[in-house]
Amino acid sequence: MSNICSFFSRARILAVSGGILLSTLSAGGSISHATDRADVEKQFRVWLEQKIWPRAQAKGVSRRTYERSFAKVTLNWKLPDLTPPGSKPKTKRRKRQRQAEFGSPGKYFNAGSVNSATSIGRKMAARHKQTLAAIEAKTGVPGRTLLAIWGRESAYGRAKIPHNVFQVLGTKGFMSSRASYFAKELVAALIIAERRHVPAGAMKSSWAGALGQPQFMPSSFLSYAADGDGDGRADIWRSAADTLASIANYLDLHGWVAGRDWGFEVSVPSTISCSLEGPDQGRVIGDWQAMGITRISGRPFPKHELKGEGYLMMPAGRDGPAFIVTPNFYVQKAYNTSDLYALFVGHVGDRIQYGIKDFAGKWGKVGGLYRSDIAEMQRALIAQGHDVGGADGLPGYKTRRSIGRWQEANKRPATCFPKAGMKAALAR
Repeated sequence: MSNICSFFSRARILAVSGGILLSTLSAGGSISHATDRADVEKQFRVWLEQKIWPRAQAKGVSRRTYERSFAKVTLNWKLPDLTPPGSKPKTKRRKRQRQAEFGSPGKYFNAGSVNSATSIGRKMAARHKQTLAAIEAKTGVPGRTLLAIWGRESAYGRAKIPHNVFQVLGTKGFMSSRASYFAKELVAALIIAERRHVPAGAMKSSWAGALGQPQFMPSSFLSYAADGDGDGRADIWRSAADTLASIANYLDLHGWVAGRDWGFEVSVPSTISCSLEGPDQGRVIGDWQAMGITRISGRPFPKHELKGEGYLMMPAGRDGPAFIVTPNFYVQKAYNTSDLYALFVGHVGDRIQYGIKDFAGKWGKVGGLYRSDIAEMQRALIAQGHDVGGADGLPGYKTRRSIGRWQEANKRPATCFPKAGMKAALAR
């Protein structure tokens, strides 16, 4: 996952109550009594003092900031993916993940989420008109894109971001499967507190340690947070201007191309293979047009886009809308490594500014397979020489186009998306 963490689009892990956690740990032969938990709390304080304080001090964090940050912090035993000292890593959850269903991509664009993000986004566009114009003039990132990301990450600052970041990152840095990563982020959070962008007590995060309205991990804050209101601080918790400026700075530094769109919904003739999808198979948009790809709206591609590179993107293969996207689509994707996230952001931004409706292309009845089934298909494709991007059970563009190539090689209609009947056919 990137340094950005959206707890709306990615937080699908079930919350674990303290009682359930204790029984699970007990079954694994570890923490089973309150006295044991108290002992782990003591070990946590020692770890903070011996491991985190020296690293923070070396980065310029004062003892005063360190002590204030951890003054009332205890371990949060309700967080997922915890492995207390002396316990065995849990494997049951990983097994459930393998057996999780992969849903239809269309579910990501449910009417409630899209309509709410659009309607509130339009109000925010009017409220922050001058700020958005100033940011776009400086970075080239359009306001509609900033609004869509802000809406997706924290519902335009309306979502509750309840956790103490030092408790979250301290707990996960001390006893999670990615302890070294979270320990690094904990030190970064202390640096932020030292710089006094907000009081340490106001540094609220998601359960994964993502900060404020743009949902930056602390290391991303240090790299990309920006002062949008001119007060000398980057307060992404309480300032809309700082939030918008920070999102824009992130996109700008990840290569946003000023003046280009993110992409266009298109019609792809049956004569054009869906296996041409992917950011590594780009063509000048004028060439895609010459092949017969047209915009759904009936309008021509903008003249300034015709000489720029574009990429075919079909997130549900032939069973859903199709797009020609630009490099800016992949800059949006850098914010959250998901094609559907980047598509949602682009679509909602267009709805906010241009008043467009739903996608013209309809999402077909795809999905419903277990991830383990898709992974089995991926392994079969790998054995036949295809590059599917890894057998992770997720049908990314490499898997989709590999399915299309396999279908074409076997004289089947190319749909470029996994379906139940393919599993047995691929195994032959």
